[in-house]
Amino acid sequence: QVQLVESGGGSVQAGGSLRLSCAAFGYTPSTYTMAWFRQAPGKEREGVAIIDSDGVTTYTDAVKGRFTISEDNAKNTLYLQMNSLKSEDTAMYYCAARFRVFRSWEARDFPFWGQGTQVTVSS
Repeated sequence: QVQLVESGGGSVQAGGSLRLSCAAFGYTPSTYTMAWFRQAPGKEREGVAIIDSDGVTTYTDAVKGRFTISEDNAKNTLYLQMNSLKSEDTAMYYCAARFRVFRSWEARDFPFWGQGTQVTVSS
């Protein structure tokens, strides 16, 4: 099993920055895919950024050039650096993980989830 714990959310004005962290505990396989998803009130959960054990990163179009996903394997921690934040980035952000490399935007493809951290961007 894998436990994920997010932190780093908060409130920021439009144009500002935040960095989210996701600490992973438990079994850490050699091949994996980790992702950040977000869910705004009344909307479906959507994938934001993906990184896998091959080092490949993928971003949804809405955040390309503004968000950066990265990881520190020594600390078993995943990050999401969010710059130039917009009001439409307001959502609960979730860290997700799965074994093996499988780049997917579908939430159902990730069996392990954190509890979420709220990001609120005011215009």
